[in-house]
Amino acid sequence: MNVKEAIYAWYQTNGRHDLPWRQTNDAYKIYLSEIMLQQTQVKTVLERFYFPFLERFPTLQSVAEASLDDVLKMWEGLGYYTRAQNLHHTALTCKGVLPKNPEELGGLKGIGKSTAHAICSFAYHQALPILDANVKRVVCRYFALSVKDDKVLWEKAWKLLHVKHPYEHNQAMMDIGAMICTPKNPNCSVCPLEFTCKGKNAPENYPKAVQKAKVPTKKRFALVVVQEGKLGLMQRTQRLLHGLWGFVQLDEKPSDAKSLGKVIHTYSHFKLELEIIQDDALHVNVDGWFTCKEIEQLALSTVDKKILALSTMMRNIAPTS
Repeated sequence: MNVKEAIYAWYQTNGRHDLPWRQTNDAYKIYLSEIMLQQTQVKTVLERFYFPFLERFPTLQSVAEASLDDVLKMWEGLGYYTRAQNLHHTALTCKGVLPKNPEELGGLKGIGKSTAHAICSFAYHQALPILDANVKRVVCRYFALSVKDDKVLWEKAWKLLHVKHPYEHNQAMMDIGAMICTPKNPNCSVCPLEFTCKGKNAPENYPKAVQKAKVPTKKRFALVVVQEGKLGLMQRTQRLLHGLWGFVQLDEKPSDAKSLGKVIHTYSHFKLELEIIQDDALHVNVDGWFTCKEIEQLALSTVDKKILALSTMMRNIAPTS
C-alpha cells in the first residue's frame, strides 16, 4: 500500500467524521467552519460558536443582509474580529453566493489559497491540496523540511495529494496533524505516513522552531464616563477590534483621575494592562451613550466586558438600568 492509500484508509477508520462541517456539502457552512477554525480550537468552535452563528445566519445571503454590528455581536467572544469583518465583506461582495473555483474564492477578503482549496475540496470535491498550520507541519516532517517555505510546501502537498479522494485526503491530513503529528510528542507509531516519513527519527527538527519574541506589555488607561446614568462608548476604527464598541482609552492618566481598578488582557502579539479611571471634569468625545441594558445588545470585546463589569461594581451603576 502506498502512502496515499494509507492516508485514505486511515481516515476511513480514524477520521473525525462526526464534525458537523464534515456532514454537509453546503459551501457556506464549510467556509464558516474554516474561518472560525483559523485561530480557534475545534472544541471551542463546536461548543460555543458554530451552531449559534448558523442559527442566526443560516445562509451567506443572511450575512449579506445583516449589518456588520449584528455579525460582530454573534462573533463576540470568538476573538480575531477581522475574520467576522471579512466574512461580512465577502458575503456582500459575492451577493450571498460563493464562487466555485479557487481563483475567484481566493480573491475574496479573508480567504487565502488554503481556505479556497478547502472550500472547493470539501464542498465540490475538487482535487486540490490544502495547507493549514497542522498540514504544513505534517508535510514538513514527512519530507524532512527544516524551513516552512510556502512554494516548496505547495509542491510537496500536490505530490502527496490523492487525486481520486481529495476530500478524504485533506480531512485526514488535518486530523493527523491535530491528533498524531502534534507539535510536541508526536505519536509516530500510529501514523499512516510513518513507513515512508523522512523525518520520523527526529520529528522535532521539522520544521525547526522559530524563536518567538517576548510578548510586549502595553500600559494604557480606560476612561469611564457617565452622563445621566449612561456610559459613553467609542466604536473602534483601528484594525484591532474594528467595529466593536468599547471604552475610551488614553495613553496618559489625567492628573485628577480617580482609579477604579485594573484589568489585564493578553492578545496574540501583546499584553494589555489597563487602569480603569474616572474623571468627571474631563471632556471627551464619545460615539454614543448607553445604559448597561443597551450595552448588552452591542458587540464588545472581552477586555471591554471586563472594564464594564469592574466599572459597574465600583460606581454602583445599575446593570439593567
